[in-house]
Amino acid sequence: MSSQPRVRHIVSLSGGKDSTALAIYLRDRISDLEYVFCDTGEELPETYEYLDRLETVLGKRIERLNPERPFKHYLEIYRGVLPDARTRWCTRKLKIEPFERFVGEDPVYNYIGIRADEPHRKGYISTKPNIIPKYPFIEDGITKADVMRILEESGIGLPEYYEWRSRSGCYFCFFQQRIEWVGLFRKHPEKFQQALEMEKEDLETGERYTWIAGESLKELKDPKRVHEIETSFQKRVTSIGSVAPNTPLAKVFAIDVNDDQGSESCLICHL
Repeated sequence: MSSQPRVRHIVSLSGGKDSTALAIYLRDRISDLEYVFCDTGEELPETYEYLDRLETVLGKRIERLNPERPFKHYLEIYRGVLPDARTRWCTRKLKIEPFERFVGEDPVYNYIGIRADEPHRKGYISTKPNIIPKYPFIEDGITKADVMRILEESGIGLPEYYEWRSRSGCYFCFFQQRIEWVGLFRKHPEKFQQALEMEKEDLETGERYTWIAGESLKELKDPKRVHEIETSFQKRVTSIGSVAPNTPLAKVFAIDVNDDQGSESCLICHL
């Protein structure tokens, strides 16, 4: 008589605040909990540093999963067409498929850090029938304030990229706000340049493949445009009653100031 397959319990880490808090929250609640991070090879150095610190807090290794081919290989296959919120081929090829290979056909509970104060949130995750999503924060009423408390009490705090960025994910993520592209330009100019060089324009058709709809990174990095973006963002921030003028960006981004880039992000990337 064959034995029943072992049910696995996995937290998919993104390097973001919510999945980090979830890993810490579940650490002593679920035995044999596995932690995985789908490493695209296109992450920020701050993300890798944060994951190293998290391993110390958890007292357990985080399994790094890699795609079969690097991002630029797939970019060539897609003939230079950059991923966007509709296609999301980067998430599928670099995150979801490596995770599904790691899981195989094992029955898995995949724990996702959507909070109780955002149950409406949608996203892009695996749909394999053997991978069952679980939402402990929703079930237990955990809100953003609770997440911040978990991170503070554990000693890990927020990742350093919150100084200029609101979410985890690849340095060229198309879900970034314009102010975050400006932050990348200032903090990691070499990565900004790499992202810029991936943009293309078809001189015959006039069609452009850019990370931001209607604007190239070459246009965005113009000093006048940078000033305009920073000024506009500061006005938007101060219009929020709970945010005082000149509040550090790390605190601003912790309250999720969004712009026109959309909110239905890839959960395996951005929690």
